[in-house]
Amino acid sequence: MTIHNNQEFGRLRSWFCPVHKHELKLFLPLVLIFSFICFNYNILRAAKDALVVTAPSSGAEIIPFMKVWVILPMALCTTLLFTRLANKYTTEKIFYIMMTLFLGFFALFSFVIYPLRDMLHPHHFADYLESILPLGMKGLVALIRNWTYTAFYVAAELWGTTIMTVLFWGFANEILDVKTAKRFYVLILIGGNLSAICAGSAGAFISSIACHFTSESISDPWPYSLMLISSIVILSGLIVLGLFRWLYKNVFHNPQFKDKLSLDISPKKSENMSMRKNFKYLASSKYLLSIATLVLTYNICINLTEIAWKDQLLHLCPLPNDFNAYMNKVTMWVGIVATLIALITSMTIRKFSWTWNAMVPPVLLLITGAGFFAFLLMKDTSLGIAIAAFFGTTPHLIGVLFGSMQQSISRGSKYTIFDATKELAFIPLSKESKLKGKAAIDGVGSRLGKSGSAIVYQALLMFVGTVSATLPYVACIMLLVIGAWMVAVSYLGKQFQLLVAHNETVEVQEADSEKQPVKATT
Repeated sequence: MTIHNNQEFGRLRSWFCPVHKHELKLFLPLVLIFSFICFNYNILRAAKDALVVTAPSSGAEIIPFMKVWVILPMALCTTLLFTRLANKYTTEKIFYIMMTLFLGFFALFSFVIYPLRDMLHPHHFADYLESILPLGMKGLVALIRNWTYTAFYVAAELWGTTIMTVLFWGFANEILDVKTAKRFYVLILIGGNLSAICAGSAGAFISSIACHFTSESISDPWPYSLMLISSIVILSGLIVLGLFRWLYKNVFHNPQFKDKLSLDISPKKSENMSMRKNFKYLASSKYLLSIATLVLTYNICINLTEIAWKDQLLHLCPLPNDFNAYMNKVTMWVGIVATLIALITSMTIRKFSWTWNAMVPPVLLLITGAGFFAFLLMKDTSLGIAIAAFFGTTPHLIGVLFGSMQQSISRGSKYTIFDATKELAFIPLSKESKLKGKAAIDGVGSRLGKSGSAIVYQALLMFVGTVSATLPYVACIMLLVIGAWMVAVSYLGKQFQLLVAHNETVEVQEADSEKQPVKATT
């Protein structure tokens, strides 16, 4: 599926808006769909953290246990569901089915499950477990105690993986070639970054106005905040469904528009595409394994820093409504930073090599992560106290601010240059290889990365008991993982440049005695 580009842009337009007039009917719906999906992702990300971290007898320790024992199995199940649907239905129908499932759950949770939480949560059983298990298992007990909150957290996490990454970007990769994607992707990501700013502002505003709904009998504004957030998520999801339907009806099924854009919307051929075969595809291709390594290492690194930061934030904002408000402010700054980076990326991604661009995120994460962990390790020393005194505040508050800046910069680079370079790396693959490789990498690879960092924390918590005590070990592990990330970028960049230079397509096949692992066709 290719959009033909036979016209030249002016110098100014080539930098800021390299889109042809006849492409707007495709480009604008793509930007809006991605923006609304990102809006939901960002507002849900803050709400899910506020819900579980501030839950009764909980804390940041719950996150590693959720990522290993709940989110990873559910990610596997979601990937299996996606591959089953892909064997039977078109991309359009798959999108409708998955969106309906997610929106239905958020409606059910907010208006049925959450009001009944006290009846559904097994507090007595959790108290018994807490009395017999060691301190390092506190997160596991909190997971069981607040199981409905865990379900909400999982659904919010999987929204980003399934809807935003697998469905949207898989769809975009099918209809765009490399040259068009280089023009479109950064602009689409800018739309997503602007929506993050809107989501952060909306979430913080909701937390503030929810306080006005409190009464003498109900002093906690959080239930009102959660209800408003879920209502906005459902409305935004319905808008996405409407835009997606409009795109198919007025663009892909419009004969006049098909004369301008060469788009193939025929249903996929029925294939026995199991999840087991998806992983065989990964094992059969160094190219796919390199992409998987990028996703794996990024998610390990970002989660190593994120858990430490949320642990510090909980001491500053112990109430869920306040925690949610602060998280949304950080989300807003992530969007601002990502937009600024995207403006630079829109130029660098077309002027410099894929390797140069893909190396930026690990370098940024190395610098910001090292600074964050360094201050946390010395915040209780005389130097840390002196720094806090210089700014007229406490070491704890400085640590939270350092973490907030680190999260803003690292996530800002992820939502722009990391995502753009990663999606570009998929394009030289054949249609079948894109589908299977992307489902395995984005549907499960990211979860394995998050679970890997969670396993690190679980193991350390069993020995040292608290998140704060794990920091020296976590910092060393992060340095090693970033090194592996940079090696994968270097290898993948060489392969990508060769394929693009020779206009080749990679057809990944299962490795067995009769088939070659990888076949490149021109």
